[in-house]
Amino acid sequence: MIRVLIAEDQTLVLGALAALLKLESDIDVVGTASNGKDALALCRQLLPDIVLTDVEMPQMTGLELAIQLADEGFASKVMILTTFARSGYLRRAMAAGVRGYLLKDAPADTLAAAIRQVQAGGRAIAPELALESWNAGQDPLSDRERQVLRLAGEGKTSGEIAKQVHLSEGTVRNYLSEAISKLNAGNRIEAYRMARDAGWL
Repeated sequence: MIRVLIAEDQTLVLGALAALLKLESDIDVVGTASNGKDALALCRQLLPDIVLTDVEMPQMTGLELAIQLADEGFASKVMILTTFARSGYLRRAMAAGVRGYLLKDAPADTLAAAIRQVQAGGRAIAPELALESWNAGQDPLSDRERQVLRLAGEGKTSGEIAKQVHLSEGTVRNYLSEAISKLNAGNRIEAYRMARDAGWL
């Protein structure tokens, strides 16, 4: 049996995915979580073979979850299932060691087949995303620039961001300025939108 943990913040989607995968004779849904931090705690407890996660989730994103699992040396293979058909997300997912990247509008049998493929040691990437990623530009942002820009896009001030990420306010402003410059944006909000639309956040 392939032991799968599902992390998805939309309750209806989470329930549907679990019900769908439980129909497969060789897949066992061992746990579900509605945010990244709960998913991490369950991974430590249940040691699933596959972690099926969305990209954007409260408390910890799917990509942050993948990085944390890799840092802790887990053998669990991470697969992203998302609505975000953006090459920037795919590139960051691959850099984080993610083994699969599928879109939520894919046929149901595609998901089960992809899980089996990843469990067997392969990769499973939505074909349309793989092609787009090949043609897309590189992400110019550093991890820290991405972090402060995401928080700025949520409406936080430089002072609030500084407290949250344990940096000085001046350093936060420098990171924001660098991000704005790299993206040729007019201000932090425009930079946030550009980076978000490219899948770099």
